[in-house]
Amino acid sequence: MGKALAQTLLKKGHPLTVWNRTPGKADDLVAMGARRARTVAEAVTASPLTIVCLTDYDTMRKVLEPAAEALGGRTVVNLNSGTPAEARAAVTWSQERGVDYLDGAIMVPPPMVGEPGAVFLYSGSPAVFARHSETLTSLGDPRYLGQDPGLAVLYNTAMLDMMYATLNGWLHATALVGSANVSAREFAELALGWFMPVVVDYAVLARQAPDLDAGHYPGTLSTLEMNLNALDHITRTSEEQGVHSGHPRLMKEIAERAVAEGHGGENYLAVHELFKKATLPTEETSTPRP
Repeated sequence: MGKALAQTLLKKGHPLTVWNRTPGKADDLVAMGARRARTVAEAVTASPLTIVCLTDYDTMRKVLEPAAEALGGRTVVNLNSGTPAEARAAVTWSQERGVDYLDGAIMVPPPMVGEPGAVFLYSGSPAVFARHSETLTSLGDPRYLGQDPGLAVLYNTAMLDMMYATLNGWLHATALVGSANVSAREFAELALGWFMPVVVDYAVLARQAPDLDAGHYPGTLSTLEMNLNALDHITRTSEEQGVHSGHPRLMKEIAERAVAEGHGGENYLAVHELFKKATLPTEETSTPRP
């Protein structure tokens, strides 16, 4: 995702300095015209705006802390995922170091970054958003949600919660009819045409039906392990916000079991392999407690 962001900024004419924990991953960007920074401090001093795309908030702080002095008086736009409490803590961390901070979330896969329909969510300081809105618009459609810095990641987790629940419903349904030797391809024609048009782009799922039949789940754009990270954020956000967390926790546990069974490097649809089984391992069905 970070590479997609950088490529888009370069293609739209923005001067860019890049830094990556694995320097070689920036080779293509340097070939496109980006300047490679040797250190984080060198990267942030090259511009008044630093866009960060890392795994989580803890990683962001660990990466930026050595450059805290250089960041003073500059802006950080953070595009990783997590929970609202973590977003608010990031604001406190930034304020203590004299950094202007804006929290954000990316709602599209890497190939869609830069396209008109690419939705990016932002929340926090309205002044920071206004100051850099032209640059942020280069990445996609920026939606400013409000001054509470936790709103962007809250919306993000809520929408992902809806997505995973929909996917799980489809995968479980194909496993259900599969018990009568009905192929996913055959079921898709009726089921997706009946239900999915009001929920999701059913054509995408229909094209993947043969993969379900073949047990083929290539992790091309994202892996199940990556999706497990998002499910963890959804579960912890539900707990933080005081709403029922049983449903996202169940989806997370299913993904964890699929990873434990060796599907971590495949895409999310690999949880279908668990749904095809008669039972899923649980605390209640594994080892009896005294």
